[in-house]
Amino acid sequence: MTVTTTNAFDLQRIQLIRKWVLGIALLAAVALAFVSSSPWVGEPLSEGIESVGLGAIVISIVGRAWCSLYIGGRKKAEIVSTGPYSISRNPLYVFSYFGAFGVGAQTGSFSMGVLFVVIAVAVFHFTIRQEEAWLTAEFGEPYKAYMARTPRCGPAFSKWQDNAELTVRPQFFLTTIRDGLVFLLAVPIFEGVDWAQAQGWLPVLIHLP
Repeated sequence: MTVTTTNAFDLQRIQLIRKWVLGIALLAAVALAFVSSSPWVGEPLSEGIESVGLGAIVISIVGRAWCSLYIGGRKKAEIVSTGPYSISRNPLYVFSYFGAFGVGAQTGSFSMGVLFVVIAVAVFHFTIRQEEAWLTAEFGEPYKAYMARTPRCGPAFSKWQDNAELTVRPQFFLTTIRDGLVFLLAVPIFEGVDWAQAQGWLPVLIHLP
């Protein structure tokens, strides 16, 4: 099925709005992180939360790259329903939730990790609904059937299906890797925040466990 220019623009507009809203919301959360601190800074519990968060970021990067092997460049042209897309309609977003938690957890605060996930879920929920409406209008009954058998987030492992072969588009794979690596910037940024707070350069207005 050929995608019309208008419909393609509509999907691009949805994705652009998602990026801006998510960016603004995360900036607000980062601003909160600049004036808050974990009550366990420097203690094993805080270090453990940061380590778990780093693991979540790695899972996010690898998982998003895996998804891109299947969906890269195909979302507007066909219904992708194999690999990770056979057990979840939105595995890219699910892996992004891991990344969001990992970023927030680099503050050493579990609460901040959860806050970052809540922001991501709220923004992506709107995006997913808009994308589903677009895909339903574009692909009709085949996409409705896909929605009926595959959970929005899942995962439903019992529904796993895969391809014997994949045609990989390196540009999309590398772009997804690059975007995922941005999550790692949280490590030096929040280490710097901890150091600045210890020096008294940044005020600590609230402690978040």
